[in-house]
Order: sequence, then C-alpha cells, then structure tokens
Amino acid sequence: MAQVWKCAGLRWAAGGPVLAWDGGRRSAVARGMRVAFGVVDGGTRTCVGARGHPCPVKAPVSARSTGARCEECARLDRAHSVAADTIADDPRPYRVYLAWFGPGMVKVGITAVERGSARLLEQGAVCFSWLGTGPLMAARRTEEVLRAALGVPDRIPYADKRAVRSALPGGEAERAAEIAGLHARAVALDGWPESLTVEPFRPVDHVRDFGLAGAPVAVGEVTELVPGGAVSGELVAAAGPDLHLATGRGVVVLDTRLMTGWGLVTVGDFLDAGAAFPVREFKTVAGVQDGLF
Repeated sequence: MAQVWKCAGLRWAAGGPVLAWDGGRRSAVARGMRVAFGVVDGGTRTCVGARGHPCPVKAPVSARSTGARCEECARLDRAHSVAADTIADDPRPYRVYLAWFGPGMVKVGITAVERGSARLLEQGAVCFSWLGTGPLMAARRTEEVLRAALGVPDRIPYADKRAVRSALPGGEAERAAEIAGLHARAVALDGWPESLTVEPFRPVDHVRDFGLAGAPVAVGEVTELVPGGAVSGELVAAAGPDLHLATGRGVVVLDTRLMTGWGLVTVGDFLDAGAAFPVREFKTVAGVQDGLF
C-alpha cells in the first residue's frame, strides 16, 4: 500500500523553498526537479487545525480553500494573529515594509525583525524595502498612516500577483522604482511614532530567488485538487506559495496551500501530460523516502 503524506505547506528557508510535511519532515524544492504527486482516490480534504493543534472533529473543508481550516479553527487561528491585529502585547521589535509585486501593485505591511525577509518571500514579493523598525503597536500605527496617506493596501490577492509575473520589468532598478518613490513620500510624512526608527531605502530583489528571470510564461493555474487526480511537471520557478511547473500543456502554477488537508501519494512518470486537476487558463498570458518528492 502506498505511503500517504500530509503537506503542511511551502516554507522559505535560508537555502530556498522547502515543502513541510506533518511530522516535521521537510523536502527541499529546487528548480529543475520533477514534482509529481496524486491525491488519494476516494479521499476527502479535512481541516488542518489551528496553532499546531489538530481539528478535533476533522471537519471537511472546500477543495478551493487556501486556508484549509473549518470555521472554528480559522477563528482560533486568527485569535492569535498579528496580521489580524488581535495581539497588542508582543514584546518583539517589528519592521514596516513596502513590497512590490508588479506594476501598480505595492502593499505596506509589518513583520517581526527576527523573521528577516522570510515574510516577503512567503508573500511572493518581487522586491521590497524596509521603512522603519520599532515596537508592534508603533509599527501597526505607521502601517495605518501609510495606507491612508499613500493609498496603498495591506493585502494583494495572490491571483493578481500571478497575473503580472510574466510581464515584470527586466531590470532591478525598474522594479524598485515604484517603491523608491513611495518610500520617499512615506518618510516625508508627519505623524510617525517617536518609538519607530526610520530606515533608508535599500531595495531587495527576489527575482533570482524565485527563478523568474527567463522563466517560461505560465499559461494557467490549478484551481483545486480532486480525489484520484494528480500532477507532474518540472519546477521552473517558485514564488511565495506557488510552484511553476512545466507540463505537457505548458507551465501551470500550483498554489501549495491547496495541497494541505489532503492525503497525497507518489505517482510514476505516466503523468507527463501535465495536471489532471482543474486548471484555469490565464487570460493573458526509488529508496527510502524523506518526503513526497
């Protein structure tokens, strides 16, 4: 009987992206490798739980949910979330940043200093710059001031990020130009908390980290996994939670958050044709296993 794996999502480590699995195992994900897996035939997708605890009722969840949590576990997860603004007494220092995902797509956000740029890699930020460093509430107030004064959001849908990846400007200076202008406007604003230290503009570019330079254009994205379905392709790029896989039908983007909650198994080379999962086309453009791949 085939071994069944449970994916815990894509993580960005110092050496690049890795897929995490229930039980603590991790599989490095490198460009050029073949990614191939199937969903247990007749299986169902169940809630992944919250804050490291399993869902007590193993509730079924939608195949299209990127959170893979039932309503109760989602509520518990957000009850202890900095992003949801439910924690006010975190003593760690935080950074405010401007992140750029493509032309006209800039967001402002905060992340703990100890996380470095991991949060930006996880979001698929093509380039970014820090704005300031200070206590959590000062960082949060600054984020709100910048949203109102500069008209930049604190969230950008992943579907929008994917849609522009194939048409990014070729040079780092071009990619950083938009956040350079916003950074200058931001530091000139009044109302910055005294406890927040303003940081100079120093753009960090992730195109090479993601493997997007020269990567073939993606033709579509997997919308959901289904029991008995499978996917097989060569990894050409990875950005945020997304794997760009070269298949017989072209490059298809797989959001690894769709993998969580399913029972997954290895598959052979019979899937060279591509993805046997629903794919939405873009309008524009042997041995002992230590992981599934």
